[in-house]
Amino acid sequence: MRTYIKDLKEKENAKISGFITKIRDTKYMVFIMLKDITGEIQVSISKEEQKELVDLSLKCTVGSVISLKGKMMLSEYVKNGGKEFIPNEIVIESISAPSPIEEGAEIDSRLDYRWIDLRTDKNTLIFKIQSALVQAMRDFMYKENFTEIHTPKMIATASESGSDVFEVKYFDRNAYLAQSPQFYKQMAMAAGFDRIFEVGPVFRAEKSFTNRHSTEFTGFDIELSYIDSYEDVMVMEERLLTEALKKVDEKYGKVIEEVFGKKVIVPTSSFPRIKLNDLYDELEKRYDYRVDESEKTDLTSEAEKLGCRFAMEEYGSEFLFVTDFKPDKRAFYHMRNAEGIPEGYDLLWRGVEITTGAQREHRYDILKKQAQEKGLDKDVEFYLEFFKYGCPPHGGFGLGIDRLTMLLLNLPSLKETEFLFRGPNRLTP
Repeated sequence: MRTYIKDLKEKENAKISGFITKIRDTKYMVFIMLKDITGEIQVSISKEEQKELVDLSLKCTVGSVISLKGKMMLSEYVKNGGKEFIPNEIVIESISAPSPIEEGAEIDSRLDYRWIDLRTDKNTLIFKIQSALVQAMRDFMYKENFTEIHTPKMIATASESGSDVFEVKYFDRNAYLAQSPQFYKQMAMAAGFDRIFEVGPVFRAEKSFTNRHSTEFTGFDIELSYIDSYEDVMVMEERLLTEALKKVDEKYGKVIEEVFGKKVIVPTSSFPRIKLNDLYDELEKRYDYRVDESEKTDLTSEAEKLGCRFAMEEYGSEFLFVTDFKPDKRAFYHMRNAEGIPEGYDLLWRGVEITTGAQREHRYDILKKQAQEKGLDKDVEFYLEFFKYGCPPHGGFGLGIDRLTMLLLNLPSLKETEFLFRGPNRLTP
């Protein structure tokens, strides 16, 4: 039975397995650095006493996978925590060819051999932290009586906007890859599920080449019923993110600061709110940031960055809710107030928009009219059916797990935080 390197006990017989990260052949000894998912240890082999094991070890290369039986010993001469492994048996599981990744290679070159790139301590840590983040978010949802569901990713119509979707052949007709689980989240509300969430793939057929866009990413979506306004949705997101950051900070806060140079800041108060027009007024007044009136119906990338700067300077908050967008920049299913303003928001964090959330329109006649205004009523006929037979007031939001991880760890691109990145120019490995 295999023992993880971190669990080795002095002088106890054990079997360990892992990747070779370094081999050093000296006059009297062969030293191997062996790594598994929990850590690294020096393997020490005596040329005088273990000639057969020396021969086996020198057949190995960096990147090879081996298993060893023996004992962990403590030694004041060993740098790696004073621990070394003395083997009495070596099994070569596989021999590695020379690594095709050159030292200091750019991310696009490394992605060609992503399985090798992911072996580094830093990359392994990224996904351990991401796993802890998702677990904390999931745990919060369960604690709040949410039900986890899994919705279809192949759908019959181009979901939310009628564009930017991937078309696939589905027997004798066409289907589309879902841009989000939005319609099915709302179906769950009409079904009386009350509170649901989903963690799953999201597809966007956008030819975007920014550091924060990809054609497939992992979404964390929630929807909840019987809300009084979209303020209830914002409060739920505040609580979710605060709890998740708290749990990540408890487990990985110190190492995140050491390895990635970014401190995990756990919010201690409600996130500030500001209307879109008021934000643009503040950005012009404070930072002389001016845009054409036509651009003030939505947030520009620069406005997102400056908006976060404003939130820190004015409120001491890394987060900022922006509300009161114009209807032409919001989805047809967003509820609108008496003035026609959508009852929704964007949430900014560390210079980037991470969420669009809203109260949904649950009244069939109004929802149908808003779909007609955008020329989508025929495309979303199946969706409109959800609301003909009674549906509670509800709302929700979605978060991109990969984008959250990128911002949490101060990384330059989603290419670092997606297990396998998908973009307009990348479909392999």
